[in-house]
Amino acid sequence: MGRGRVELKRIENKISRQVTFSKRRSGLLKKANEISVLCDADVALIVFSTKGKLFQYSSTDSSMESILERYERYSYAETQMNANDSDPKENWSVEYPKLMSRIELLQRNIRHYMGQDLDPLSLRELQSIEQQIDTSLKRIRSRKNQLMHESISELQKKERALQEQNNLITKKVYIS
Repeated sequence: MGRGRVELKRIENKISRQVTFSKRRSGLLKKANEISVLCDADVALIVFSTKGKLFQYSSTDSSMESILERYERYSYAETQMNANDSDPKENWSVEYPKLMSRIELLQRNIRHYMGQDLDPLSLRELQSIEQQIDTSLKRIRSRKNQLMHESISELQKKERALQEQNNLITKKVYIS
């Protein structure tokens, strides 16, 4: 036996509204996960609470950033196809909010990488950030080691050259 249909209107009681938001948000996140798993789809879900708190979900194979980049490329290509018929000023009005949201996303990611604003993140999101930082650290260490080896090699070449010059000078001193 199913429930009756719920009338869609704003819930006036603040506490009831918050409880409903929490329950529906978890159901929405669960549905996003289900469609991702069942249909092998890349899913990105962003929800802001009335207090401005961010809740997000991205499918396991993709990060939120990569899904949003794909969305932006797709919507940008679509607007470019429609742009041939429209005024260039309209393109700027469409492009500006996209760029601002992209800047906001990048700034939020930077804050996360710096260890700030981590409270609203889930365990999975924190693990993803940790993995990205670990990968970056490995690349940095690899590049640092490469530069150190190159520097050591260069110094050894200089040492050999100076040693040869020293030997030549020594021979000239003894010959003279």
